[in-house]
Amino acid sequence: QFSDAVAELCASVSPAVVQIDVRARTAVDSGNNKEMGYFAKQSASGSGVIVDPSGYIITNAHVAESKDINVSVADTSDPATKDAHKHYPAVIVGIDKETDLAVLKIEATNLPVLTFVDSDTLKQGQIVFALGSPLGLDNTLTVGYVSATSRQLKPDQPMSYIQTDAPINPGNSGGPLLDMNGKVAGINTMI
Repeated sequence: QFSDAVAELCASVSPAVVQIDVRARTAVDSGNNKEMGYFAKQSASGSGVIVDPSGYIITNAHVAESKDINVSVADTSDPATKDAHKHYPAVIVGIDKETDLAVLKIEATNLPVLTFVDSDTLKQGQIVFALGSPLGLDNTLTVGYVSATSRQLKPDQPMSYIQTDAPINPGNSGGPLLDMNGKVAGINTMI
């Protein structure tokens, strides 16, 4: 029964989780004076969660640090094409580096969304799911427990995090940490 419930949960929430690809140009800094003034292309990917049907997406600030942001959204218009996606350019609406959160906007409507659970109601030992695109692998689910509900990494910084043992890999950044009801308990930000 648990397995069936997880499969059902994954099927219902997956369309609201997006893959984010960013491209940027950065200065080459190899210490070699002959390369001074050269630029290199860099690309990276992360995840995000649609929170408004008109195209607002929450992700990590470190995922959205680029002017060239492409969002891949599951195309649910034809159930026969299970792996089809639509791609949209995104703009940054807001960014907060201290909390490592960003809001993006794509020009789309009637998108599937996820809602939030009050993270103060989380309990240590509660089952949670991380959903995202680790290592560029779209729509990947991992399962774990809430290891701590309010973990401070540095005593002098007020930021606290939900700690989980659900595997989080590069590319999961910006994706949701979900409770058993498919509600967003947090945004995955670091391994």
